Amino acid sequence: MLKPTLRRPFAACLLSLACSSAAAASSPYSTMIVFGDSLADAGQFPDAGGPPGATLRFTNRTGPTFQNGSGETFGLNSSTLLGGMLGVAPGDLQASTSPVRAAQGLADGNNWAVGGDRTDQILSAITTQSQVANTDTSTGVTTVFRTRPGYLAQNNFRADPNALYYLTGGGNDFLQGRVISPAQAISAANNLADGAQALSQAGARYIMVWLLPDIGQTPAVSGTFLQGPSSLLSGVFNQQLVSRLGQINAEVIPLNVPGLVREVLDSPARFGLAADQNLVGTCFSGNGCRANSVYGINGTSPDPTRLLFNDGVHPTVAGQRLIADYGYSILSAPWEITLLPEMANGTLRAQQDELRSQWLADWGNWQNVGEWRAIVAGGGQKLDFDAQSNSASGDGHGYNLTIGGSYRFAEEWRAGLVAGAYRQTLEAGPRDSDYKLSSYIATAFVQYQANHWWADVAASGGKLDYDNLKRKFALGVSEGAEKGDTGGNLWALSGRLGFDLAEQHSRWHVSPFISADYSHVEVDGYAENSSRATALNYDDQTRRSKRLGAGLQGKFEVTPQTQLFGEVAHEREFDTDQQDVTIALNSVPGVDFNLQGYEPQRSLNRASIGLSQKLAPDLTLRAGYNWRKNDDVTQQGVNLALSLDF
Repeated sequence: MLKPTLRRPFAACLLSLACSSAAAASSPYSTMIVFGDSLADAGQFPDAGGPPGATLRFTNRTGPTFQNGSGETFGLNSSTLLGGMLGVAPGDLQASTSPVRAAQGLADGNNWAVGGDRTDQILSAITTQSQVANTDTSTGVTTVFRTRPGYLAQNNFRADPNALYYLTGGGNDFLQGRVISPAQAISAANNLADGAQALSQAGARYIMVWLLPDIGQTPAVSGTFLQGPSSLLSGVFNQQLVSRLGQINAEVIPLNVPGLVREVLDSPARFGLAADQNLVGTCFSGNGCRANSVYGINGTSPDPTRLLFNDGVHPTVAGQRLIADYGYSILSAPWEITLLPEMANGTLRAQQDELRSQWLADWGNWQNVGEWRAIVAGGGQKLDFDAQSNSASGDGHGYNLTIGGSYRFAEEWRAGLVAGAYRQTLEAGPRDSDYKLSSYIATAFVQYQANHWWADVAASGGKLDYDNLKRKFALGVSEGAEKGDTGGNLWALSGRLGFDLAEQHSRWHVSPFISADYSHVEVDGYAENSSRATALNYDDQTRRSKRLGAGLQGKFEVTPQTQLFGEVAHEREFDTDQQDVTIALNSVPGVDFNLQGYEPQRSLNRASIGLSQKLAPDLTLRAGYNWRKNDDVTQQGVNLALSLDF
């Protein structure tokens, strides 16, 4: 929040406030563009106490001494850490207007945040001019290190629509005495919102915005008579900011940083912080606050990772990591949640594979006209997702039980119905989030078989019960988790037409065929079961699949009682629109955003092989293996079934 020489006099500014008011994954984004103050400054200013060519960041040095002149650089801030997690090019994460980089002939980066900037200056860096300057508080003289056109000004007021924009600001409006009343807090919030709106109007789609941390809960202010007014006006600022963000025509992603900080302070040990220390009343460096006597820079056991604040207002590297992980947990949530419809598709296709395996085993060997054939089958499946730029990798497994039967009502025709219960578990993402699905699916079918030609048509419908959805994510040295449950439904139509190349009584049969499939999966929206800063709620999801295919199936009679059968096919998916989901934070109502997730692949290959064995004239045992594969998803299944004619 503060420039190097602006750290001492801010208490006087807060006094006037109190007197006047009671108050690595590949990236789904093309790049990351940052605007803000010292909380996000990637290194605009020279580092006078660091190695040659180093730049200043407003957190602790990397250690082991943490001292100026030690040759140690400063740790990374949350925006740079988040960009690294998203796979953004390292050069893009560098400072935009650094005189140090310019002197070294290095390219400017996309981080326009400048320590000490107020919200009006942040707005200027977006729309008109970026300036890195420092004011000597004893003389009032301002030294300008470098200026350049602002982001939109230098880009003809066109924003990259595929970039992630990251905004933070407001603290310096308080610390420089510009916010001493609710009206001024509202005005400062409007400046930050105006910046987000300017980006949106220029074409930006994804804009992540911090809510202002509680200024009253910083070491510089906590425990003083300034605490109450500072906290009150921080709340006024955030209320106005949220109101404005909800009106911007973009995917605005709020970060409830004050909520996160409250939760960290409620359970500090969980996050590796010192539970026996005053984490708000002390800091690491002693700059603008009282240095912690144990873990402070001159304490008995110096360790900034045990403290939340480095100085009077800036987080340590531990705090920076928590905020970066928090932002990533929100951005990565749809990469997992959009796999929920794919779980349902997996269970549907497991039933279709089981049914087609039964049909293939029955090929040319139906029950007599007027008779029933009952089946009972059990099986298991394995479902593997490879990571995409917008979806997580995942490993799933499940099991099922299917019962049903068919009735041959004419020489060339039979019809049937099967119903199955399925249980599936998916572990997805780097923390193995745990998603469970129970599915109940029924399929009615009609088959035709005569004079080498054969055909089948099936219609399916089912109920989905996601009874345990546990999303897991990193939070510093700890792990966060949010739980929820929801339901849904599916329906599908499929048909095939084939021609048997062999004669009816041949020991072998080979048949090319064509196929058409349509499925429609609905997953109901749901809210995770907490009011924590990390808890999200999701809108309904719809996943449609439209496929055409061609394949070859075959069958060989080893003995009159034993038969081998198999099938290979290639299918083309015609609905490959990337899945998306609308999300909101439970703790920030009124600001929702739509983020992309899983992208269906165009080509699918599948194969099956099986064996049937007559145990008695009317009783048959069947076993089979099924395999499906596209570029990113592999599904395998095994099944064992009994059929009885009566």
